[in-house]
Amino acid sequence: MSGSIEEENKLPINEESLTENAKRILEKRYLVRDEDRNIKETPKELFERVAQNVASANEKYNDDRTVEKEKKEFYQALSNLAFIPNSPTLMNAGTEIQQLAACFVLPVEDTMEGIYETVKDTALVHKSGGGTGFAFSRLRPEGDVVQSTGGIASGPISFMKVFNQSTDTIKQGGKRRGANMGILHVSHPDIKKFVEAKDNEEALTNFNISVSVDNKFMEAVKNEEEYPLKNPKNGEITEYIDAKKLFNKIAKQAWKNGEPGMIFLDKINEDNPFPSNNPKDKHYIESTNPCGEQPLEPYEACNLGHVNLSKAVRDGEVDWEYLDQIVDLGVRFLDNVIDVSDYPIDKIEEKVEANRKIGLGVMGFHDMLIELGVPYDSDEAVEKAQEVMKFINSKARKVSRRIAEERGAFPNFDESNYDEPIRNSTLTTIAPTGTTGMIADVSNGIEPIFAVSYAKNVLNGEQLVEVNDKFIKIAKERGFYSKELEEKVKEKDSIQDMEEIPEDVKELFKISLDIDPEWHIKIQAAFQKHTDNAVSKTINFPNDADMEDIASSYLLSYELGCKGITVYRDGSRSEQVIETEESSKEKGLAPRSRPDVLEGETEKVKVGCGKSLYVTATADEDGVFEVFTQLGKSGGCVRAFTEANARLISLALRSGVDPEEIIKQLKGIRCPSPRFDGGGEMILSCPDALAKSMERFISSEEDYDLDVSVEKGRNPECPECGGPLVYEEGCATCKLCGYSDCS
Repeated sequence: MSGSIEEENKLPINEESLTENAKRILEKRYLVRDEDRNIKETPKELFERVAQNVASANEKYNDDRTVEKEKKEFYQALSNLAFIPNSPTLMNAGTEIQQLAACFVLPVEDTMEGIYETVKDTALVHKSGGGTGFAFSRLRPEGDVVQSTGGIASGPISFMKVFNQSTDTIKQGGKRRGANMGILHVSHPDIKKFVEAKDNEEALTNFNISVSVDNKFMEAVKNEEEYPLKNPKNGEITEYIDAKKLFNKIAKQAWKNGEPGMIFLDKINEDNPFPSNNPKDKHYIESTNPCGEQPLEPYEACNLGHVNLSKAVRDGEVDWEYLDQIVDLGVRFLDNVIDVSDYPIDKIEEKVEANRKIGLGVMGFHDMLIELGVPYDSDEAVEKAQEVMKFINSKARKVSRRIAEERGAFPNFDESNYDEPIRNSTLTTIAPTGTTGMIADVSNGIEPIFAVSYAKNVLNGEQLVEVNDKFIKIAKERGFYSKELEEKVKEKDSIQDMEEIPEDVKELFKISLDIDPEWHIKIQAAFQKHTDNAVSKTINFPNDADMEDIASSYLLSYELGCKGITVYRDGSRSEQVIETEESSKEKGLAPRSRPDVLEGETEKVKVGCGKSLYVTATADEDGVFEVFTQLGKSGGCVRAFTEANARLISLALRSGVDPEEIIKQLKGIRCPSPRFDGGGEMILSCPDALAKSMERFISSEEDYDLDVSVEKGRNPECPECGGPLVYEEGCATCKLCGYSDCS
């Protein structure tokens, strides 16, 4: 019998649990729209749609799990934000698309036919809302002779560019931006070129890249030995390299811009449900999904879901009974997702059905620690991570075995690898929860909180700065709260230098950059110890970290049993951009080139000289691009100056000047004849009209917001709303609009 959350009354239905920010994200990204892009469902109806669709899988089986009973349980968990599945399930369940998995891996074989077949399959997966991972390790190196034609091979990186361009094309029409993982084995002759493939931040923009390494390479690094590079076509050794020198090159590149990451392939295949150390074995794993947490065989997919740990604390203790029930529900939910999903490729459907992998994970871990009074960077937190994940993994396994008794084991089940039949070949994954974590209003996955105060979008595109509600609650309970303190905290990301806050409270509310990278890795390793698949996490470094710090973190993650590692040095990417801009100043700023077609709006504004000023503003994917003006039908100096203003503004916009700065310079300039326009707003002059028209245009575009600035040493800005991007779980995520470069 499945556990009943309803009977235990642990999850009373609460449709008001969504914050305004969560509702805004649901409206922008998840709620179903009609053909005219008008929203046609509420958040409540979204949860009902998903619950109904996933529970409908029960119709296929003759056990005691009814559709109506589990629909109600699923709805309760979803609407109370106790359990949230991955984004494609929220978006597509119960719709025409019905593709509910987030993670895919596709093969890249060393033939032109195989490569372009995979490009086509990739487009289909991206169109359906999934992300894709590839190992390019089987492709012959650049310059190798192609015997069938006598030509010269172009190498893995050139074909990665083909996949990248395909992703650019597909993402223009979809709900989610396509994301890829590109992996190359450290033994490939092109490995040095691969490591530097994203040195230019404009290259491979739709890829995360990682180097896959084996134990032999890591031991060669530690022992300062040579390591062989081999042509994958025939296995011949092309050269021996200094392993530590290459390792340091990887670390240096990651220091510069966060990539490449590193994947420990032997550890992954050691924990493979079908253990193998032979790359020719059909079950051998050589790639992961875009964020690295889901190792998969070629043509496999996996659907993910997240238990909200912030709700699993009662009276300062972990509520194990509650956690038991929500894990039970999560496994049943994710197993059902396999049965109701439609996949864009037959081979994927066959592989998913054969192995039935699911990935149950967590969100809100730091919230849980705060509720328990445990600092994130402590041995107690590491112990709690192991304790919680061991419980989740053990319970998930029990539930999967129970389902196997009722509905059968996964078809590829091999008795030599398991004690008894089980429904799913893997059960647990710690995946990114960038947008879903924002819906639940909790810390992402197993990451620390990103700030103690943060901005949220409210009505009319305005932003409201709020302080972490748990901090406010503790401050009031401990008697050190004041309105002045709250306002002071709003001006900071970190509170560690505030003397008026007790030390033990500051310890609880350390943000990512307050925490030594070693503790980030220890927490990741603690969760990995009891996770079937892998763990998505970013190891954050301060801006002044050096290359040796990055190298040490790679070695530590390997020693502690992690399956991969992603690092980010604060401000490294934006700093690199600024350095490029500074160097370009010596030559003069160069405006970005104009596309053949741009979309825009024209506005008619009445001005004081009795004429109508027509203002046309256009935008490209980076923001406002050009402004054109026409002043009535008359000529003369006023029209000439107005046109000149527009041309100079356009040049500034195309050269990267913040539109807000331009608006500030023009807004408020007064001429002798101010007047009200048709909307009741005072127009002081033609420049004032131009500024106000630009302001309205930007505010009307949901992809562009004002009040954004990026300083040296801070993270780059969101391409959709201009907010600051936070690097967590291997992804750049915007905390204002929910944008993620991994989805």
